[in-house]
Amino acid sequence: MSEIKLNLVDSQKILVGTIHGSVGDYCVAALSAEPETIRELEAALERFEKDPEDFHKLFRERSEIDMEPYDAGILVIDLAARMVAYESTYSLPSAVGEVEYHNGKHATDVILRYCLPDDWEFVDEIDHYRFASPERRRKRLSITPLNTREVLYGPPLLEFLATNIRLLDFKDLTIEADAVPNVERISILSPIGEIHAQWLLAPREDLRGQSPRDVLLAKQDFISCDLQFRAWQWSSMLEGPPCISRDSFAYRFGGFGVHEWVLYYDLLRHLLNSAFDLKDVDELDLQALVSRLETLKNDWLNQPNEELEGRIPAIVIDNERRRLPEAMGGRSMVIDEDCPLCKMMGDACEAGREVCFWHLDTSQMDDHFAFSSFATEKEYLEAQLQMEIQHREIDRRWKEREERIARGEAGDDDPFLGLDEYFPAPVSEPEPPEA
Repeated sequence: MSEIKLNLVDSQKILVGTIHGSVGDYCVAALSAEPETIRELEAALERFEKDPEDFHKLFRERSEIDMEPYDAGILVIDLAARMVAYESTYSLPSAVGEVEYHNGKHATDVILRYCLPDDWEFVDEIDHYRFASPERRRKRLSITPLNTREVLYGPPLLEFLATNIRLLDFKDLTIEADAVPNVERISILSPIGEIHAQWLLAPREDLRGQSPRDVLLAKQDFISCDLQFRAWQWSSMLEGPPCISRDSFAYRFGGFGVHEWVLYYDLLRHLLNSAFDLKDVDELDLQALVSRLETLKNDWLNQPNEELEGRIPAIVIDNERRRLPEAMGGRSMVIDEDCPLCKMMGDACEAGREVCFWHLDTSQMDDHFAFSSFATEKEYLEAQLQMEIQHREIDRRWKEREERIARGEAGDDDPFLGLDEYFPAPVSEPEPPEA
């Protein structure tokens, strides 16, 4: 028993077919591309199956869902309700799983993993789906898609920045870190950082009550997971995975990944710093300053960036939105030419035997809740407290170590033995000058 009845449902049509159970598994995996229509689902199948040209021939269009199982059971994939319902002895579909890559003729031994967004619901009872799906479908279809990037990159952002730049006193821009004790342990924002944080944290009507930060982080974990699995696919097959179309719903209205989160941070800092460098900023009216910021934004996004090893920010963002990992050239992997391992990795990438990938991280961001990945400020503060406790414990142990060394008691049980360069002596307060 290996065939099932598969119902594919979107907001416009229903397709029903009796197919091999593996096709149902591929369809579930293809949901990782966030299709909204059956046509987008079919395109997403190419991630896991080479040239699924005959896909449509397996189905017939129906006016209603066919609830009668066939052979091994039944599977319903409802794109409009974001539900997967099944009663099958062939497989147990889930939001995280794996399938064998199909080369167009047969399944191979290449295992491809997938993950789905959190808003998909899986149920193992068709009757449960029958009762729950209409309301879920109604709620989803009642919400007009929101292009959040029009807010985050468009006039709302630029007008906010321009307004706050004009309000800021330039005298406030000089904050010396040396004037603050233990500055590395506490979160201090410059006036520019304050403007940036205010933009990220304030709920907005044009974002339906969400803050820009809420929007930027909403799907970051899912997109990171999907990109990681696509990178593994690229490494296994030595060819880039199929991308999602720029015309697709997921591209036009989709969430933000880590690369766009980091580059958005850099963009705003560039706009703010550049605006304060304008000698005539006090003479510009609001719209003139907005226009100047628009030019600065477009130039920064579309020009090669030294900080990105010559990459163009807009292309890096576009690749992430299309779920294409950032592959690296072989020589880019060689951090140290004297390191045999580095050279081996670089040679393998250069020869096409391995694929290496380039990533951005958040290490250069200000240490503040606004720029963290924590869902709530409470979680951020708890993590900060835990880190401070760990720092104090390290400081305590180091002080005990120094005292033992001074007494000549240090031995092989020294917890910091051989780690001096990784645990430098804590910075102590300077001794007051002698009178």
